[in-house]
Amino acid sequence: MTLRDVKIGETCTVKRVHGEGALKRRIMDMGITKGVEIYVRKVAPLGDPVEVTVRDYELSVRKGDAELIEVE
Repeated sequence: MTLRDVKIGETCTVKRVHGEGALKRRIMDMGITKGVEIYVRKVAPLGDPVEVTVRDYELSVRKGDAELIEVE
């Protein structure tokens, strides 16, 4: 399951971040690392972007990036 599959109002835990190079580094620099909890606040009407709370701050993640974040 990826972050893209999590419903609004649910909390999940990051299992793994897929991707390579600069893309993976950018996701991890935003605080999305293995073991961190993510709360899904909102999803835009067309599904892009997804607004989440990570480490007590709000973050918008593009749909393509959300699909790279494996959660449980």
